[in-house]
Amino acid sequence: MSVLAAPAIRAASIPLAFVLLWSTGFIVARLGVPHGPPIGLLAARFILTLVVLTPLILLVRAKWPTPRQMLHLACAGLLLHAVYLSGVWYAISIGMPSALSALIVNLQPILTAVAVASAGQAVTGRQWTGLVAGFLGVVLVVAERFALDGLSFASMLACVAALLGITAGTLYQKRFVPSFDLRTGSFVQYFAATVVVLPISLLFEDTPFHWNLELALALAWAVLALSIGAIFLLFLLIERGEATRVTSLLYLVPPTTALMAWLLFDERYGPLAAVGMMCAALGVWLVQRRA
Repeated sequence: MSVLAAPAIRAASIPLAFVLLWSTGFIVARLGVPHGPPIGLLAARFILTLVVLTPLILLVRAKWPTPRQMLHLACAGLLLHAVYLSGVWYAISIGMPSALSALIVNLQPILTAVAVASAGQAVTGRQWTGLVAGFLGVVLVVAERFALDGLSFASMLACVAALLGITAGTLYQKRFVPSFDLRTGSFVQYFAATVVVLPISLLFEDTPFHWNLELALALAWAVLALSIGAIFLLFLLIERGEATRVTSLLYLVPPTTALMAWLLFDERYGPLAAVGMMCAALGVWLVQRRA
């Protein structure tokens, strides 16, 4: 391997690892939601993440953000964790079809590009083409599993809130606090999210937890692989790249999740989904490719 090839491989490995880990989020939601209240499960996930981060921070004596950075991190954390995840998990728990929720949430790259363009930043014609191609790929992937059974105004509202939350959170963090220590910064974000979701769960949810191996494994994966692994990678991508390029990677999530569901749960993965995966990959390549 040449010296020049090593940085390129490292640069490509971060987006790849992010897509693979982030794609397991819907799998975890499917495994966890039947065993407990959705917001309560998120509160448990956030608290366990804080428990894991605390000794890590103390052991390495990680640098804490300034008070101003903490405020911005808390705001971004509320949008990225409390609003986005609560919206998705609640929508799924009250019957929102997973394919439709994936379709709504994956409007984020286009919504981000519109916001970026409205702020006066350049989005090239090639990138717009890639964004449309990527979304078309998502449509093809979910088309075979698309259904409206269980759809309600509340589930639609929750999904739209999730879409707005992750879009606003990504742009807010990129604008106000793009660089910070991932350990302490994430601690601030999850603490802020816990302060919001825990009281909501205690006040409005009465569904009991049904503890079993499946729920324990789902929470463990959600904490280690998603709340720490995937989020750390997302923050690295936000720090290093443009918002439009970062969010375009989410087009690869539904095809990857569908492939995982086929392998794990024997769900249908037909030719249309395969074409959709190729279309999404082409769209992401067009967005990522530099002139």
